[in-house]
Amino acid sequence: MLAKRIIPCLDCDLAVPEGRVVKGKEFKEIRHAGIPWVLAERYYLDGADEIVFLDITASSDRRGTMVDVIKKTAERVFVPLTVGGGINSMADARKVFNSGADKVSINTAALKDPALINEITESYGRQACVVAIDAKRRYGDLAGHETVPTPQGKCWFECSSHGGRQFTGIDALKWAAEAEERGAGDILLTSMDRDGTKEGYDIELTQAVSDRVRIPVIASGGVGSPQHILEVFQKTGAQAALAASIFHYGEYKIGDVKKYLKENGIHVRV
Repeated sequence: MLAKRIIPCLDCDLAVPEGRVVKGKEFKEIRHAGIPWVLAERYYLDGADEIVFLDITASSDRRGTMVDVIKKTAERVFVPLTVGGGINSMADARKVFNSGADKVSINTAALKDPALINEITESYGRQACVVAIDAKRRYGDLAGHETVPTPQGKCWFECSSHGGRQFTGIDALKWAAEAEERGAGDILLTSMDRDGTKEGYDIELTQAVSDRVRIPVIASGGVGSPQHILEVFQKTGAQAALAASIFHYGEYKIGDVKKYLKENGIHVRV
């Protein structure tokens, strides 16, 4: 059985000098959390299985990912580093890989041009391409969409782009299946409704996508405690849990979370 992965996420605003790690609520109410490479090194030493580095303003600002910050981060961590934000072409992806990233995460560009997934996987392998999906619940206009039962009633999930600033009308479940068919190696699945709330992952969304694809699903959005990570592993087919604020502000350490999961029967790397 594959070990479950614990992945800290560094949401970075690189529109400011040298960049800064930030965290918000439902993709808003942004606050400062630290320096990218400093936090990344701390998480690596504390036992992170991977690190996700997202330039959250690259797409909305219509600029490329800043490779100098990636280089500083890659020099300090020796676990897989996934980088996303502002990757709009193979040339952009190549720059990110050449800067030290092991994987690229694509969202906005893939929604606009799904063939980019094929191009990246054909050049670098399936394991190097992560497709990020930022999904929001929609309870109306269910026709033509894959619906999911929830305690609040049936809903579908809409994909957003540009760091959650624009909505696409694309069904997240259908898009996840297409991304897998095109060669994606992981689905980084973020619930916009739960992001930053600390109310726990969106179990219905995570299970629905896990049921739809065979590739690993990384659950994201809403974690507020180790219990939430345990819940998403116990109740869904997620292969990894991504977290940000519980680590950024010193509430929990990765090593302590892993110990808790292991004590509760979850197979994790130690």
